[in-house]
Amino acid sequence: MKGFKALFTVFFTFIGFVAYAQTGELSGQISDSEGASLGTASIYIPKLKIGTSADDNGTYLIEGIPYGSWEVEVRQIGFAVHRELIIVESPLIFKNFVLKDETDELEQVVISGTMKEVSKLESPVPVEVYTSKFFKANPTPSLFDALQNINGVRPHLNCNVCNTGDIHINGLEGPYTMILIDGTPIVSGLSTVYGLSGIPQSLIDRVEIVKGPASTLYGSEAVGGLINIITKRPGTAPAVSADIFGTTWAELNADLGAKFSVGKRAQSLVGLNYFNYNNPIDNNNDNFTDVTLQNRVSIFNKWSFDRRDNRIFTLVGRYIYEDRWGGEMNWERKYRGGDEVYGESIYTKRWELFGTYQLPVNERILFQFSANGHDQNSMYGDSPYIADQKIAFGQLTWFKTLGKHDLLAGFAYRYTYYDDNTPATASADDLNKNKATHTNLPGVFVQDEITLNENNKLLLGMRHDYNSRHGSILTPRVNYKWSSANKDNVLRLSFGNGYRVANVFTEDHAALTGAREVMFIDDLEPETSWNGNLNFVKKIYAGSTFIGLDGTAFYTYFDNKIIADYDTDPNKIIYGNLDGYAVSQGVSLNIDIAFLNGLKIMAGATAMDVYSKEDGERTRQLFTEKFTGTWNIGYTFRKSGFTLDYTGNLYGSMRLPLLSSTDPRSEYSPWWSIQNIQLTKKIDGNTEIYGGVKNLLNWTPNKGNPFIIARAHDPFDKKVQFDASGQATVTPDNPYGLTFDPSYVYGPNQGIRGFLGFRYNLY
Repeated sequence: MKGFKALFTVFFTFIGFVAYAQTGELSGQISDSEGASLGTASIYIPKLKIGTSADDNGTYLIEGIPYGSWEVEVRQIGFAVHRELIIVESPLIFKNFVLKDETDELEQVVISGTMKEVSKLESPVPVEVYTSKFFKANPTPSLFDALQNINGVRPHLNCNVCNTGDIHINGLEGPYTMILIDGTPIVSGLSTVYGLSGIPQSLIDRVEIVKGPASTLYGSEAVGGLINIITKRPGTAPAVSADIFGTTWAELNADLGAKFSVGKRAQSLVGLNYFNYNNPIDNNNDNFTDVTLQNRVSIFNKWSFDRRDNRIFTLVGRYIYEDRWGGEMNWERKYRGGDEVYGESIYTKRWELFGTYQLPVNERILFQFSANGHDQNSMYGDSPYIADQKIAFGQLTWFKTLGKHDLLAGFAYRYTYYDDNTPATASADDLNKNKATHTNLPGVFVQDEITLNENNKLLLGMRHDYNSRHGSILTPRVNYKWSSANKDNVLRLSFGNGYRVANVFTEDHAALTGAREVMFIDDLEPETSWNGNLNFVKKIYAGSTFIGLDGTAFYTYFDNKIIADYDTDPNKIIYGNLDGYAVSQGVSLNIDIAFLNGLKIMAGATAMDVYSKEDGERTRQLFTEKFTGTWNIGYTFRKSGFTLDYTGNLYGSMRLPLLSSTDPRSEYSPWWSIQNIQLTKKIDGNTEIYGGVKNLLNWTPNKGNPFIIARAHDPFDKKVQFDASGQATVTPDNPYGLTFDPSYVYGPNQGIRGFLGFRYNLY
């Protein structure tokens, strides 16, 4: 009997082994609800730890699947995660998957709000996500320009001559916005102004935006918010990619990418961005270039290493070189730095190295690191700005879940070396001698995300930084999230503190040009702010139509903000901590509508009031609109394969800096709008052609003004007469009593133009 039982056990064990040893293939196509193929979508069987990525036709194939029932996960950025149980009981199983658009579900994975991967729906911090598909509706030569169609985010030009710019979030200027790549803060200081150009857009997977202070997790610079650029994983990127377009202004932009493997455990993604514009145009007839001429090349290389237990190790390197100039139409290199012909010439060299390494321990501990060097050689007329900046950053983060508590703790350290030829690094004993600054910034932070129940979460956080120049700085925050039982309604409340250590010469282009003298009232102390946000998300299903609403009310209070004073003296920019307070407050609304026929509408509007109050006087902030609106309308003609995209923005008036009471330019800008239209045709599974018109209304800021650049015919003030106090006087040659000044700028100076391009992806 015992022998029979043993034989019985062996027999059925063998039968089970044979059954398990039998394997099948799972094949099919992945598409969206409109039937469009989803190339690069990933399909994965978690229990077996096997998967693949679809090709550009959306076709996939997984081999070697044991017979049985397996849960399959299908993911694609911009779409809800699809999970389905598949029974494999024959050699070949055909299964097509249809993914719902991101507007249907909020299951996108985000990391920016809490430093850990979490469903967008479950995040207690509101995070906006924009995929590469969103940016393709209005192709641009840089990420800086691509952000123009995001509600509450405005690329702002700071100079009429060299077209330097920064990013404003909810009315707060560029220095208050932190830029990250793959979650690592590598852009700061000098590159707040220059760092958003040259990132190959063909390698961008998505962009996450957090509006409001994030200093508790990310430290200084994250006062107004943060922009996290998530690049593609080498494993899911196309083998070869190209996106090239040109415009009728003779601009050429090329994004090229390729991936390769080294052995079985290392994958690499290489990208190249090249932009060239070398066609001087002066449509407003002021003898100055309307748009800066430039040559820019950027090389990007990302490595991903397979490790035991799926531990993370990524390493990224980037190098950017840019040569650009703007100025009088007859400017040549031989005039650089002289006072004969005016030009602003900027040479930029920047390198970056950053990555993430998960420690080989049972606990989830990540080490993030970055290092970068930025070499700036600029000439603004005959005023030089020569600067060298190096930053090293390291951060350890520990993640732990204990019951209802999802804990995060970390230690960060940043070292900054900065040297230039301005008063920022002048020796206190001898202003003619340089003394480079060395800033050490260690910090510790802790965060506890508490799941109170299925519908309520509470997030508590605290950070302590010690700045070697300014001492200790504390930044707490509290976030609360409520969601309805069906997840169609989500309410988020947040309250937090932010801080920023300022260096005006790396952050404010106007301080560099030499058009105005720079003055400091006192040593600048770190800015501090308190912020409150109320966010509400609503999903509405009206038959076959989906409507998503996302509304936010925000309030930020500064008690010692650093404000550039252009008003007191037209020949100076005076910096100092505000002896009073400043406020940025407003409301915003985003609406997404998806119709069954393929029409999609994304629109948003923000109304805000940004001002300061000192000695009882209320002053509206310069260069800040009270209203902004954006839209992105797309429709696909299914039979012909054409897609039509209509994008645009609308801005309210801004207060602008005037040089005197007799300055004939308007103190407030008019309402203005940039609108674009594009038609895209998919040729086959790998290629598409696109073209259209940018700035359909041919709007430029000179309309309605006698001039934009003050005294463009006398950029070195050789014919200006000054009184005893140093103020320009009214003369027959200078009827308004002005000096040369390019700071009166509020919008791009590039008119209507056509564009044509193509994209190619090979998987």
